[in-house]
Amino acid sequence: MKKVLYTFVCSTVFVTTVMADIARVEMGVGAWLQTSKGSASYSDGGADGSYTSSKKDSTEPYIWLLIKHPIPVLPNLRVEYVSMEDDGTASGQFKDFDIGTGNFTTLSYDMKQYDIIPYYNILDNTGWVTLDLGLDIKIIDASYTAAPSAPFLGYSDSVTFAIPLLYARVRVEIPSTEIGLESDIKYVTTGDSTAYDIRAKVDYTLDFVPVVQPALEVGYRVQKLDIDESGVDAKLDIDFSGFYAGLMLRF
Repeated sequence: MKKVLYTFVCSTVFVTTVMADIARVEMGVGAWLQTSKGSASYSDGGADGSYTSSKKDSTEPYIWLLIKHPIPVLPNLRVEYVSMEDDGTASGQFKDFDIGTGNFTTLSYDMKQYDIIPYYNILDNTGWVTLDLGLDIKIIDASYTAAPSAPFLGYSDSVTFAIPLLYARVRVEIPSTEIGLESDIKYVTTGDSTAYDIRAKVDYTLDFVPVVQPALEVGYRVQKLDIDESGVDAKLDIDFSGFYAGLMLRF
């Protein structure tokens, strides 16, 4: 959680200092009821490790912050955080550990994701439509643990890596209401690998507060990581999906 707060504080300070006056700030916090499924494999020489998800349901927190400024040539900024967890059954030999022939164990992992999204506001509530285009740098801080299963003594490790994705967001304000419909997508494909993160939501703004306007959001989110590159020993095909809900604040 310290990393989350540090990321959001640094982003806010940077934008407010470098990008001069701020035209709008929005932020949100909530929970994502996610279901995971998929598999992973590792092969290198005689190694033949495999992992299959148990299709676990879990509720994980998310936070986001959007900062829009009035300088057209400089991008605006959106930052996000979400946590994802999964566990399943693993067997065989991996790069750094060997579960043993015919042996099985439980492997659990979690992925903390930090999205840094510089974007341009192409349409700003023009005819009730907002369109943003930009680039998402998705930083994934992943850790995993393979439980002991005799004669295997167990193993744990962590890895951090970044994935660049294209970003697009569309929002429609329904006239004469405080209801907004919104969807965004982060997507990249290269070779046989594809990664995407898609959300669609509806929100309702409570406009009785003049300066800070609270709002409620409810939506559905799907995220997929399909890594299958020639020359790469590890293959991954896993996705998370489910409904989410949270509270927003608009300044």
